[in-house]
Amino acid sequence: MNVRDSEHIIAELEDKEDYRLTDDSSEADLILINTCSVREKPVSKLFSEIGVFNKHKKDGAKIGVCGCSASHLGKDIFKRAPEVNFVLGARNVSKITKAIKSDKFISVDIDYDESNYAFSEFRNNQYKAFVNISIGCDKKCTYCIVPHTRGDEISIPAELIINEARKAAKNGAKEIFLLGQNVNNYGRRFSDKAHQKMDFSDLLDMVSEIDEVRRIRFTSPHPLHMDDKFLEVFAKNPKVCKSMHMPLQSGSTRLLEKMKRGYSKEWFLNRALKLRSMVPDASISTDIIVGFPGESDEDFEDTLDVMKKVKFEQIFSFKYSPRPLTKAAEFTNQVDPQVASQRLQRLQDLQEKILDEISLTKKDKEYKVYFEEKRNNGLLAGKSDNNALVQVEGKDEWLGMIKTVRITNPKRLSMYGEVI
Repeated sequence: MNVRDSEHIIAELEDKEDYRLTDDSSEADLILINTCSVREKPVSKLFSEIGVFNKHKKDGAKIGVCGCSASHLGKDIFKRAPEVNFVLGARNVSKITKAIKSDKFISVDIDYDESNYAFSEFRNNQYKAFVNISIGCDKKCTYCIVPHTRGDEISIPAELIINEARKAAKNGAKEIFLLGQNVNNYGRRFSDKAHQKMDFSDLLDMVSEIDEVRRIRFTSPHPLHMDDKFLEVFAKNPKVCKSMHMPLQSGSTRLLEKMKRGYSKEWFLNRALKLRSMVPDASISTDIIVGFPGESDEDFEDTLDVMKKVKFEQIFSFKYSPRPLTKAAEFTNQVDPQVASQRLQRLQDLQEKILDEISLTKKDKEYKVYFEEKRNNGLLAGKSDNNALVQVEGKDEWLGMIKTVRITNPKRLSMYGEVI
């Protein structure tokens, strides 16, 4: 989502203000830092980055801070870094052309509605198009700052989404990547109540009707909204890639309740194992937090139990990080950092064993791979239908094409093979 926000900013500046990108910050007239605030580390890094850019920028160059950290820090950014010229929150991206024209401009309104705004067009990758389908989040997870930086959830009208996807596909993007905090909650609320009632499953079918679109991916669905209709469309629509991100966060029903996730361990396992039965070759990735306030040894073992049963192809795992404005930051039963670190190591060790087991099953298998980049090692890289990174020796003209690849050397994070 941050990548797409950055693309929107670049598009507006190129189309309406005649800016162009440069790789050399010392040449830049405008330096933009688009930020995340899900964890503390990126926020801390922000101010060191500002200092570095300020030291090397040319005279008169402006620095702007955008994104989620801008939303929740607001005017404090000016106090901590007076060299910053403007602050633009994650819900205010369309105001970038105003921001650059007024010193100390600030706009961090998380209720601002950009759902009907048609941004100018720019993409970092001509072969893949990120398309927002909603803004904000209506969940109240006790560990998460996102609702406080991106506001309440509003769905983007389907006609805007389809038009954007169709335009991107005609320009060479065979893969459309739909984005939202909880994509499968799509259609719950539109700015204009006259919009046709529909859900995410309906939207997937609509996007798949675009002839030039060959693949559809999305992130992130919420386990709570994984009803049978959604799983059926996922399984049966041939254009929907067979990879699913299912953010677990914890395998403990007790902790899931404290997190206000809305589902239990049993529900998550039911959905994940049903998906496995419907699409045996599907890959499932997840997010896991260790050391959430009050996490006991038994709670942590529940998380390991889910990992062993589902066998995730990829996990994004972190120690709990208290975030401002969140309920969990007020909890008094914080877990000892050393205990959390030990648990994180155990979890990651288990995941490596699972990945080694999975890798052994991949050798000599064949996958349809969509090639979208040339790596520094000289190999062409792309993703299989089920989201595995695959690298081969190949021709540059294969970029933007789907080829059948036989895997000769499967690794944990990437597979190597040959086109057949």
